[in-house]
Amino acid sequence: MEILKRVYQNAQKYQKKIVLPEGAEPRTLRATEIVLNQKLAQIILLGNPEEIHHVAAEIGVNIEGATIVDPKTDSRREAYAEIMLSIRKGKGLTYEAALGLLNDPLYFATLMIKSGDADGELAGAINATGDVLRPAFQYIKTLPGVSVVSGAILMFVNDPHFGHDGILVFADCAVLPEPDERQLAEIAVSTAKTAKAIVGMDPRVAMLSFSTMGSAQHPLVDKVVNATRIAREMDPGLKIDGEMQLDAALIPEVGRLKAPHSEVAGRANILVFPSLEAANIGYKLVQRLGKAEAVGPVLQGMAAPINDLSRGCSVSDIVNMVAITANQAAALFD
Repeated sequence: MEILKRVYQNAQKYQKKIVLPEGAEPRTLRATEIVLNQKLAQIILLGNPEEIHHVAAEIGVNIEGATIVDPKTDSRREAYAEIMLSIRKGKGLTYEAALGLLNDPLYFATLMIKSGDADGELAGAINATGDVLRPAFQYIKTLPGVSVVSGAILMFVNDPHFGHDGILVFADCAVLPEPDERQLAEIAVSTAKTAKAIVGMDPRVAMLSFSTMGSAQHPLVDKVVNATRIAREMDPGLKIDGEMQLDAALIPEVGRLKAPHSEVAGRANILVFPSLEAANIGYKLVQRLGKAEAVGPVLQGMAAPINDLSRGCSVSDIVNMVAITANQAAALFD
């Protein structure tokens, strides 16, 4: 796919340092070999070096070129613990407790990013989403003006007439079950930035509902209408419209009929769903019945790129997400 090829090319150019806390996990090691061979990023593997080398040899992969760091013995532990204290001392954290937390690769990875020793993190192959995100919320936090983290899915559909040459971005598919108006607006603005940074698209955001431009009256519709207004206030230059039914968002003739004055209707490339329930069901329907390829979720709203994998992820999923994380890091820091 042309877009993923561009993401790979950008990653090769940026050469960001991506830390993988699940350093001895076999799929992670297979992905590391591919990433290094394709020069998509500089890889930092966390874990016991002997165990990592043993597993790599056992599955027959070459990880030469990766940096291996043992969180339990690394010389930066004391400095990282001091940073943790400066952030969380008011929450009752002690120096000894900070050192204990740093034994956990997920916490150590977060402090590497906080200290500038890594540019991004990818985990979740053997860890739950909550465990991946907890250190990030505590020490990386969200971007200024953003209070929520959300997850966008890149959907590569089989028809170039939809979205951006066959690419649609769905949100929030991963994090927030029932966003309120303000949160829904933040998800829309964050997703537009993600789409622009990774895909290079000119965002056209449809705020989805079961109503189009007042065709139905309900508090759930009001929430989407108000979220659209708030998103416009947050980013006045953003092309965004709603509330809008799915067919009005994607099909030009339906868009012209139901929302004739909208610059988004019939041409949307970003779909913001009113709830996690709707978004998760929606992307899996398109993936399974429409045979689309789903890449992600890409976590957005964090002050540094930290992405979460599904525990059922494939090696290619990990490789793709390393490249995407590198692109996010370049967009945030360059």
